[in-house]
Amino acid sequence: MMDYLLLYLAVGLFAGFVAGLLGVGGGLIIVPALVLAFRAQGMDAAVLVHLAIGTSLATIIATSISSMYAHHRHGAVRWPVFWRMTPGFVVGSLLGALLARAIPGTGLRTIFGVFELLVAAQMALQWRASAKRDLPGTVNTTLVAGVIGFVSSVVGIGGGTMTVPFLTWCHVHIRQAVATSAACGLPIAIAGAVGFTLFGWLDGRLPAGSTGYVYWPALAVIAVASLLMAPVGAWAAHRLPTEILRKVFALLLAVLGVRMLWFG
Repeated sequence: MMDYLLLYLAVGLFAGFVAGLLGVGGGLIIVPALVLAFRAQGMDAAVLVHLAIGTSLATIIATSISSMYAHHRHGAVRWPVFWRMTPGFVVGSLLGALLARAIPGTGLRTIFGVFELLVAAQMALQWRASAKRDLPGTVNTTLVAGVIGFVSSVVGIGGGTMTVPFLTWCHVHIRQAVATSAACGLPIAIAGAVGFTLFGWLDGRLPAGSTGYVYWPALAVIAVASLLMAPVGAWAAHRLPTEILRKVFALLLAVLGVRMLWFG
């Protein structure tokens, strides 16, 4: 067990560093890493991807709180936007967790792999949304947030890869978009983790140490490690060539995406 705890520690440290350095949520790293770790631990193949996604969402709760507080101290979070989008995030995330419960592990793995390749392409090619319009009304904003929450919950991420482009498209300054997106990761992660916990509660294939599709040993180690390392990544962001590192990270995501698609 100690070997796996060390692996969780390494995953948490790396995910936290990258989150601080590039502003990318750790779920894109945590999910494939946990799939490999859980398989090595001999967990049932039918539920290990569900466990990886549910556990990833739970770890994002801690990192979102830390990131949200840091951005709030700089006055960068657009709280009215956050509160307008939160109901959609919550409902979408719960629906995503409910759907994920019904999808076989191989299907979830495929969905995650395709999504990770799309994010890798976005980062490598630096696709950015240009400001086109103001933020839509409450109903349309809630619908967009619902879609973001739904997709984020299915693949186990905080939603920043979708929330930031949407906000910048709606004339929100990039700094405020990133800060508000960091805050928005919290309702997505909470609702998604709750959903994966409740909808997996009675699954008889779960390993000891799990509550629904959340595996506590991995959650505890990764959450603490990522919290400790995120400030280091933020510090490094001002001193390292982040554009080069962004392309390197995009390549890593592409490799992980391909592995999830073809090798599991």
